[in-house]
Amino acid sequence: MSKLDTYFYQQSSETVLELMGSEQTRGLTSPEAEKRRKRFGFNELPRGNAFSPLKLFFSQFKDILIIILIIAATVSLGVSFLEKEGSITESLLIYLIVIAIAVVGFLNEYKAERTVEALRKLMSHSCRVRRDGSEFEIPVSELVPGDIVLLDEGKKIPADMRLLLANRLQVNEASLTGESVPVSKHTEPIANSHALGDQRNMLFSGTLVTTGNAEAVVVGTGTNTEIGKIAKLVNDVEQEDTPMQKKLNDLGKKLGLIIMGICVAVFVIIFFLDKESLTFELTHRLIFAFTAAVALAVAAIPEGLAFVVRISLALGARRMAAKKALVRKLSAVESLGSTDVVCSDKTGTLTRGEMTVRHIFVGNILYNLSGNGYGITGELYRDNKKVAASDDVRQLLEIGVLCNNARLKDGQILGDPTEGSLIVSAAKVNLHHDSLRRENPRIHEIPFNSERKMMSTLHRRNKDLLVAVKGAPDVMLERCSKILINGKVHSLAADDREMITKTMNLMAGQALRVLGFAYKTIAQKPADEKELENDLIFVGLQGMMDPPRSEVKAVIERVQTEAGMRVVMITGDNIETAKAVAREIGIQGEAMTGAELIKLSEEELREKVEHIGVYARVNPEDKIKIVRALQHHGHQVAMTGDGVNDAPAIKAADIGIAMGITGTDASKEAADMILLDDQFVTIIKAIEEGRGIYDNVRKFVNFLLSCNIAEVITVLFGILLHGNLVLTAAQLLFINIVTDGLPAIALGSDPASKNVMKHKPRHYQQAILTKRLWVEIVVFGILMSAALLLQYTLELQAQGVTMAVSSVFIGMVVYEFVRLVDIRTDYKIRWWSNPWLTVSIIASMLIQIVIIYTPPLAAIFNVTPIGPESWLTIAIGAIALFIIMKLLNPLFDLIGPENQEKTQFERGIT
Repeated sequence: MSKLDTYFYQQSSETVLELMGSEQTRGLTSPEAEKRRKRFGFNELPRGNAFSPLKLFFSQFKDILIIILIIAATVSLGVSFLEKEGSITESLLIYLIVIAIAVVGFLNEYKAERTVEALRKLMSHSCRVRRDGSEFEIPVSELVPGDIVLLDEGKKIPADMRLLLANRLQVNEASLTGESVPVSKHTEPIANSHALGDQRNMLFSGTLVTTGNAEAVVVGTGTNTEIGKIAKLVNDVEQEDTPMQKKLNDLGKKLGLIIMGICVAVFVIIFFLDKESLTFELTHRLIFAFTAAVALAVAAIPEGLAFVVRISLALGARRMAAKKALVRKLSAVESLGSTDVVCSDKTGTLTRGEMTVRHIFVGNILYNLSGNGYGITGELYRDNKKVAASDDVRQLLEIGVLCNNARLKDGQILGDPTEGSLIVSAAKVNLHHDSLRRENPRIHEIPFNSERKMMSTLHRRNKDLLVAVKGAPDVMLERCSKILINGKVHSLAADDREMITKTMNLMAGQALRVLGFAYKTIAQKPADEKELENDLIFVGLQGMMDPPRSEVKAVIERVQTEAGMRVVMITGDNIETAKAVAREIGIQGEAMTGAELIKLSEEELREKVEHIGVYARVNPEDKIKIVRALQHHGHQVAMTGDGVNDAPAIKAADIGIAMGITGTDASKEAADMILLDDQFVTIIKAIEEGRGIYDNVRKFVNFLLSCNIAEVITVLFGILLHGNLVLTAAQLLFINIVTDGLPAIALGSDPASKNVMKHKPRHYQQAILTKRLWVEIVVFGILMSAALLLQYTLELQAQGVTMAVSSVFIGMVVYEFVRLVDIRTDYKIRWWSNPWLTVSIIASMLIQIVIIYTPPLAAIFNVTPIGPESWLTIAIGAIALFIIMKLLNPLFDLIGPENQEKTQFERGIT
């Protein structure tokens, strides 16, 4: 038996049987089948790593901010052991925060994984084979190379096979090749090497028999099938971090370095240089230096940041789910916001995945037929005016229904989609297939095949017999001698032929699949059935296609004009069809075939990729190349699709999006997000949500870091000026997590601003904190620290250390809320659009007040109630801070946005 990479489609069926060591009439023997099963394994694909809740939970601890928190908790724990009466409360609090962050991320992603499991459609579990000269039903997993498989209509093909016998066989290969129309199959060898969609004597695992029956010999199972190769491509694709992950990791690394530098500097200053601390004994000095360093570390680390990010993304994921977008990975929520290229499959994504008749040509008149898909509502138009169906039109549509093996049931087509579109076109003018077929019972059929390119049926109509014929228009014209015009039969003149050919070419130029229709009436069935298809009366043409989804054109226009994004079509369908659909929905750019793409080097593709809007007849490997070439130019790429052939590129893209209804299991498992309604418009809703979430993340990162930098400066200069901790690590930790954390979480619920879709993608591809924001943060930190240190000094001189610390404990929270209001007012969002923000500020303030005015709590935090004078000082400081920041805004504007550093989009990725 030959190796499985032999080009079986180039061999005759007899040669293939010989190569596979099998016989068509007897099949394999049972011992031989078992031997081959042991050699080639079971006919199934590896599922990859099984879903593990425990592994998912521990994966939440990979975040750099989480790691920094764990280090901070461990250092705090170490210091507590150095002190004789040390408390481990601070370290336990941080550990609890870390666990809470992990739980939030775990629960959201676990729920999404469960949903994906529920979406998986059950595969065919058995098939009919011939072994030992008899027919058996066996599990699909036990198929082996050389098995003879028997297939009929509606069966899913269980392995890659070479056809031995084909009777009116048509197969839907859309999930594998992207071809929207079922392809006719035959058994003859094909001389040259062809793409999968052109291998008409082969059957591929996972595709579906729509019409006819067949016998075939298995030539590939499991990972040796075309689907198996795609599965390997998916597994080989290394998935990179999303833009949000990269930005947060980068921010975390920078913070880590800064924190380490500050802590080491403070430790050295206190332990070796501070005059006051040098008077302490060595152990006391060591503990004080460590305590100060840990306090600064706690002040510098935004403990609530990772928690708030997870909460915000989880809230965003919930809002997306309400809009029919299931997020499998939390980081994907934000990543959509920075997307600037959407690579979309055509069939089932941009189009409906349903064949629909668009044009009818009868009596030398061209009509339009409105209505998409398999709904039976629609209107007939001529020159943009609605008209009633003439007798000629009804005759054409009747032939389409009678010469037809499909059925329409409950809005679904049973059978060939092309034939189904003919039934629907007739139903739109109230010609229903059930009644027509009852009134004109079929008594004979000459089936369609690829050689004849036509199909004929014979019906009993009153006392006569009606011959109904459909097929390729050029073939039909050869068989016709007459034409029906205005209810009268005329000789088919040269002018008529020219008009029909011209109209056929016009339709084909619009990527329509065109069929011709003819008939004749006879008294009795002739002895030679070939006579049925001669001397026919030509009636007209029907042109059908898989139409674009109704909402897609407007969505793409909005995406390209307002949001500054590109939409690129990548399909396995033929180039003319792809170009026609692209024109109709407004996709711009040149078109390229897979055959042209494969000739390009990596560098050549990178040069051309910016100018191409349509790729046709491409293989899965080509799709990955296109995605990588776009990423090379710094683009954030989203890849949408529903087929098995889309899965590798979906995984390779920055954001992979699969269709929940029509999508294959492979595409869903590779995706970051699943569209539960299969609507392209849902992607735009998700992008809008993603941009809003990006703004929210930027707002609360800005807020939290403003707070932390102010805390660091205050604690550092408090040590240097007063030789004492202005706030303890426990007090700082409480402020960072509770009183700062609640408003920060509420910021995550902020609605997107009205103009969020009018920003260009590069606005969302910048670092989370730009130069302008860093300057704002540092300036506010200095001003706030100055106010707090002045307040501390005045209270220290007047009422002692405890009152001074208490005043700073309250003042720091109030001033941080000033920064929050300052940040949010810059986004021009109505304040009451997010009531939770007001509730969180009031709640946080009340918590602070309860602590200082409740003796047991005040004792825990080493604070005491403050008087009216202190509150007045804090109020004056808050008003002054807000006014100064607003007055400085024009100076901040000089730094950005125009003068901001180049984004990743502008620099490109090398």
